[in-house]
Amino acid sequence: MKKNLHLLVIDPQNDFCDLPQAYLGYDSQKKEKLFPALAVPGAHADMQRVAQLIKLGGAGLSAISVTLDSHHHYDIAHPCFWIKKDQQPVFPFTVISAAAVRKEDYLPRDRSALPRVLAYLDALEKNGRYQLMVWPVHCEIGSWGNNIHPDVRQAYNAWEEAYCKIVQKIYKGSNPWTEHYSAIMAEVPEENDPHTQLNQRLIQTIHEADTVYIAGEASSHCVKATTEHLIEHLEPAALCKLVLLTDCMSPVSGFEAMHKQFIQNALTRGLQIANAGDVLPELIANSQS
Repeated sequence: MKKNLHLLVIDPQNDFCDLPQAYLGYDSQKKEKLFPALAVPGAHADMQRVAQLIKLGGAGLSAISVTLDSHHHYDIAHPCFWIKKDQQPVFPFTVISAAAVRKEDYLPRDRSALPRVLAYLDALEKNGRYQLMVWPVHCEIGSWGNNIHPDVRQAYNAWEEAYCKIVQKIYKGSNPWTEHYSAIMAEVPEENDPHTQLNQRLIQTIHEADTVYIAGEASSHCVKATTEHLIEHLEPAALCKLVLLTDCMSPVSGFEAMHKQFIQNALTRGLQIANAGDVLPELIANSQS
């Protein structure tokens, strides 16, 4: 009997990939190449392995889901949202705490937003998962960087045509008032924005699968956050169906320890780890069932 084997690819987007020259975009107005905003070392090779897995094993896949980080330029986690006390700009990779904002070391450029910002930072820190990180503007809606790695897109487009199925696209991050690493829910869901709240549809899709292969970028952040939320919302006995494809994900530079801890914690909770080549025989066998 054919199994329900599901591939979940987290944020396989240009802005997260260390793309070689041939893969770079081009800005026709500025007449210059476009570079990834937040390139993760190893991500290009990761995505090529994902694409190869779809090409060679796609017949055995029942479903493919792809999440897409999708931000506005003006966002609480982007530099243009903030200003320092001395009116100097806030640079990427700055960590901003509620205490620092109360001291006015950092302030929102729109001062009227201060109460909302403090409420958010307090809630974020109470959750104990992250402090606010200011990232380079990345995966801006409508930009080249928001696009999916071309090899992955080409592979899943061929899969869609071959099997008359649709790859489910899951958008996250478009609310500029909350960080949204996880495809399951934002770090601090907004009461009036369902898109930031628990993604029941995705959880149900994962629940119905026999095996879910998880790949994508970055393993230190969005893959980690999504997987952790799945662990929270699946029955403990179902966690063994989650398989982390560790050669199809990489951490943001400087966050390697977070990646290692994530993998170790996942193993402790009963998840499996594998390489793409390890699971290919299972996909091929499933296609012949």
